[in-house]
Amino acid sequence: MIVEAQVFQALQALVEGRVYPDVAPPGSARPYIVYQQVGGAAVNFLDRTTPSKRNSWMQVCVWAEARIEASGLIEQVELALRGAAGLSVAVQAAPVSIYEDETQLRGARQDYSIWF
Repeated sequence: MIVEAQVFQALQALVEGRVYPDVAPPGSARPYIVYQQVGGAAVNFLDRTTPSKRNSWMQVCVWAEARIEASGLIEQVELALRGAAGLSVAVQAAPVSIYEDETQLRGARQDYSIWF
């Protein structure tokens, strides 16, 4: 299974399936979660064998009407990813609070290194 599918599966219950790759569709109900793969560590062996594991750097953003809701949701995201079967998740930094002027939504963003 590709990592994006595993991330979706781990997070969908938090927001009734409103988990989207890259951007949410216009008019999406809140709260919702957006995730994006932003790179990863390449694994290469000198003997050219194919590695059994891959790495992804995943950035997850949550969006809500209120700061307290966004802050609580990003904590739930971290717990869900850490507990996801088949993923080895390392949190890269604490959440960052974000605000979107155009939509007036409050959000939070956090980065993860995921081995799968």
